[in-house]
Amino acid sequence: MAEIVVDVVDRQRLLRIDAAWLGRGVRPAPPPEGIVAAEICLLLVRDRQMATLHEEWLGIPGPTDVITFDLATGPRRLGLHGDIAVSTETALRAARDLGWPPRCEVAYYVVHGLLHLAGYDDHAPAARQAMRRRERVLMTAAGLPRPPRRSVARGVS
Repeated sequence: MAEIVVDVVDRQRLLRIDAAWLGRGVRPAPPPEGIVAAEICLLLVRDRQMATLHEEWLGIPGPTDVITFDLATGPRRLGLHGDIAVSTETALRAARDLGWPPRCEVAYYVVHGLLHLAGYDDHAPAARQAMRRRERVLMTAAGLPRPPRRSVARGVS
């Protein structure tokens, strides 16, 4: 069984997220193929802070839903080490549009970020479909609802 350590840093007050719930929701999920350990920091922010991160690290102005920072220094199979920044403000809007709980949207962004740390990509259509399938498996395994279908334009980046 993989050891997954999750720290949650909540820098926003818009959406009440139980850090223990979010951490538990991520830990029991079966890890991506071959991963034996993970050390993850989840950063919950509002759109303004996310826009700053987005521009500073990716050179893209404006907020986004989730940004993953891979901090691993060795092969992925030995473990994941990274930070995942999530905009709760974006999650609130998306959850309202999709008709599901905002905390589940936040959990979905976290699962999406974990998969990016594990090497999944969603830029090409086939890779995006594979990533979406794995997201659904991980959400279900963690006891969370399957994410609603979303268009590419509205989907997690």
